[in-house]
Amino acid sequence: MFISQAFAQTAPAAAGGGAESTMLSMLPLLLMFVVLYFIMIRPQMKKQKEHKAMVEALAKGDEVVIAGGMLGKVSKLGESYMHVEVANGVEVQVQRGAVVQVLPKGSFK
Repeated sequence: MFISQAFAQTAPAAAGGGAESTMLSMLPLLLMFVVLYFIMIRPQMKKQKEHKAMVEALAKGDEVVIAGGMLGKVSKLGESYMHVEVANGVEVQVQRGAVVQVLPKGSFK
């Protein structure tokens, strides 16, 4: 009653351009994924690889920053957990992955 009917007109098909126009319409989508890979995914994978190497290279006596901002010295190392001495006689048990940064020797007193 208030809505009028609309009829679509069919345009004449372009001769031999069907496959080519499909590829051209997919090109922007493909370009977006390539840009997304190089801007977001690749740097994140590189950062994860560096963090994994840092965690595997931890040794007793290393001074570290734990997630949450606590500073401490590694006192015991396990396969997936480690003990970090945050003060004289105070040890905290944390996961190895909780290490955010390894500090230079002498940073923590």
